[in-house]
Amino acid sequence: MSISKEQKQQIIKDFAIQAGDTGSPEVQIALLTANIAALSEHMKTHAKDFHSRRGLMRMVSNRRSLLGYLKKTDSNRYDSLLKRLNLRK
Repeated sequence: MSISKEQKQQIIKDFAIQAGDTGSPEVQIALLTANIAALSEHMKTHAKDFHSRRGLMRMVSNRRSLLGYLKKTDSNRYDSLLKRLNLRK
C-alpha cells in the first residue's frame, strides 16, 4: 500500500535539487505522486476501504496545494516537474 524505503530514497535522490534535499516541493510532490499511485492500486481491489480513501484524498489535496505553490513561485520548475512526473496530459 505504501512505497518501500528503497523506492523513497531513489525518488529523493532523483528529484533533489541539491544533496540531502528532502523538503523541496519537487521532492514532496514526487513522493506524494508515488504514494498516490500505490494507494490507487490498493483502492482498485478494496473499493469499500473508506479510511484509505480519505488518506488518498488528503494526499491528492496536499499535492495539489504544493503544485499551486510551485506554479506561483517558479513556473519553469513547475513545468519541468509536470513533464518528469507525467502529470496533466
